Amino acid sequence: MPKTRSGGGLTTTQQAAKFLGVAALSGAVLAGIALPAAGALGLAAKGTVEGFDEIPANLKTPPLSQRTTILDRDGGAIATVYSRDRTVVPLKDISPYMQDAIIAIEDSRFYEHGAVDLKGILRALNRNVQAGGTAQGASTLTQQYVKNVFVEEAGDDPEKVAEATQQTLGRKVRELKYAIQVEEELGKKKILENYLNITFFGQQAYGIEAASQRYFSKHAKDLKLEEAALLAGIVQSPSRYDPVNDAEEATKRRNTVLARMAAVRSISQAEAEKAMKTPVKLKVSRPNNGCITAVSGSGFFCDYVRKTILTDPAFGKTDEERAKLWNLGGLTIRTTLDPRAQRAANEAATARVNKDDKFAASVVQVQPGSGKILSMGQSRPYGLDQKQHETVLNLSVSNKMGGSTYGFQVGSTFKPFTAAAALEKGISPATSFSTDWKMTLKERDFRNCTGSPAGYADWPLQNELESEKGSWDMTSALGKSINTYFALLEQKAGLCETVEMAKKLGYERGDGKKIGEYPSITLGGEVSTPLSMAGAYAAFANRGTYCTPIAIESITDPNGKKLKVPESTCTRAMSEKTADTINQMLKGVVEDGTGTQAGLSDRDNAGKTGTTNDRKDAWFVGYTPNLSTAVWVGDDIGEKSSMFNVTIGGRWYPKVCGGCLPGPIWKIAMTGALDASETPSFNPVSVPRAKAKEDKEKGDRDRDRDRGNEDREDDKPGRDDPFPGIDLPESVIGGPGGGGPRGQGGGSEGP
Repeated sequence: MPKTRSGGGLTTTQQAAKFLGVAALSGAVLAGIALPAAGALGLAAKGTVEGFDEIPANLKTPPLSQRTTILDRDGGAIATVYSRDRTVVPLKDISPYMQDAIIAIEDSRFYEHGAVDLKGILRALNRNVQAGGTAQGASTLTQQYVKNVFVEEAGDDPEKVAEATQQTLGRKVRELKYAIQVEEELGKKKILENYLNITFFGQQAYGIEAASQRYFSKHAKDLKLEEAALLAGIVQSPSRYDPVNDAEEATKRRNTVLARMAAVRSISQAEAEKAMKTPVKLKVSRPNNGCITAVSGSGFFCDYVRKTILTDPAFGKTDEERAKLWNLGGLTIRTTLDPRAQRAANEAATARVNKDDKFAASVVQVQPGSGKILSMGQSRPYGLDQKQHETVLNLSVSNKMGGSTYGFQVGSTFKPFTAAAALEKGISPATSFSTDWKMTLKERDFRNCTGSPAGYADWPLQNELESEKGSWDMTSALGKSINTYFALLEQKAGLCETVEMAKKLGYERGDGKKIGEYPSITLGGEVSTPLSMAGAYAAFANRGTYCTPIAIESITDPNGKKLKVPESTCTRAMSEKTADTINQMLKGVVEDGTGTQAGLSDRDNAGKTGTTNDRKDAWFVGYTPNLSTAVWVGDDIGEKSSMFNVTIGGRWYPKVCGGCLPGPIWKIAMTGALDASETPSFNPVSVPRAKAKEDKEKGDRDRDRDRGNEDREDDKPGRDDPFPGIDLPESVIGGPGGGGPRGQGGGSEGP
């Protein structure tokens, strides 16, 4: 905030009275004379002359707002953020020219007088009377320093700033008293150091190091004479003497400082004249502040780190405490971001979806076993310029952390949770159900966690294709994403058990509300976030142990002290055998199921496609033993649109499906993030199958491939769509964007 000297608008008589009053008060304070009662001086505000026995700690070492540096896991800089662009430096790292210049122009008798310069007050009074106005101030550097401390402490609160700068007798008395104590306890050198670090130099630069970098792109210790004089001249009026916007006025002011330096003999007249003849040569470094400057498209991850500090109790009990920590800054935050994974996620998110498309893509990656978030990428760049299709909406995370209002319906990516609940209950993977391609169940046949019926309506559902009828076991039903099978499996395993399994895997709604206990949850009728899904699938990769996602490895404060950071909490969600079985079954999805376009050929990998009702959301969530990645594609602006007959990333899609768009995006992200030399395998287990099911599947796969399974290669540009999207009644389509109030029918078209 620019600081200008006060005093404008007072008459000569008023100025004289003001300075005489200050002089009298200064003398009284310096002499240690007890001041009269507050009423006698008109000091009505309580505390203006009381409580001065000890100097406040913030005046000794003011909590100066500084830059915070956010690093990736390897120590590389992601971004620099600050509310005040400031880097505190010791006096030895400030050019002697700068020290002399600021003293010469602001307080030439700094080393001769005490906290208050009575001689200076009288001189200023005399000059102001002669000039008929305010021609010269009388505050010492120490007084200015004290005032700046209170302004800094006020932050950006207008009321507090006004209070810290109000022109009242009470505030002046307090400032004088503190100035005396500061002089006694800190000494001249420390006061000068603190002053140069706290002062505003214009162009968003606070403190001499930031100012030196801003105007000359060099350290404060390397400032030349003419450069130091220019910066010292700015302090009186940062806007008027701004060399970027008015080089002529700034040059005049610089020369005034040089003349003053010669007058007080900190430099010779010859040095002053030579410096005056030197043209002002700026080398401006523009402010590089905030997550908008983050590298490799990591702005969304950067903002997630910011949100973590502002919301997690580990960083303060109240919102105010956490905000103060962030705004003071000076932190060095080492995060979990893997630079290789981030580059891959950013490349993947933008490879198949353009920033100006109607639809957007989100990619987020989590490390199994640690919960570390390795990357966050989006097809739209991070920023505020809507004309450039920028956004600050983080599609990977919850609303609390900067994401969408609710999250997104997850479609058939939920089905593995139902399968895990069934396996934990002792239901064999060989369990088979024979169904037509569509069916109707009764909600009352499903029990929620209170033991009550889940509803009393009919629940109509169907598979993606009319050909998808017959007998299925768990492996084949996951591979082909058979809705009818998973509705019956959920009924057998239990609705409550299914919901509880999802909770154990960290499945959460994007709005933080309770997960709805409705039968359609098995088809993905509830909403969640890509980060939640990536974390859940990481538990499968980690053989059944779920670890809460984290983004921060460590934080040190400006003094190098380590702060406590949130740690991942790992809990067992299912047995190792259950997880191993899920892994084997989901391998089939990428090998010969709905996710063949996503499959990796050089390592064990598994995953699941998901497409919600009317194809408003498309997913692929998959993993290897050492990396879990969730990809979402959908409409991120306004009311959600269906993805039928659309062009995305320059490619025509008769209908978008989990395997044909999110799947290839997932493959790009995984391939780029993984080291080819690291190819761990899933723990092999034998998965029981239904009788004669394995012999029958080759023919089924060939038939489905010919008939156009919705996640197969037949969704190419220009192909007709022989299987239009399935529409369920609005009353049974749930979740935001899905229609119904109870979240039903969200995964109607299977994959």
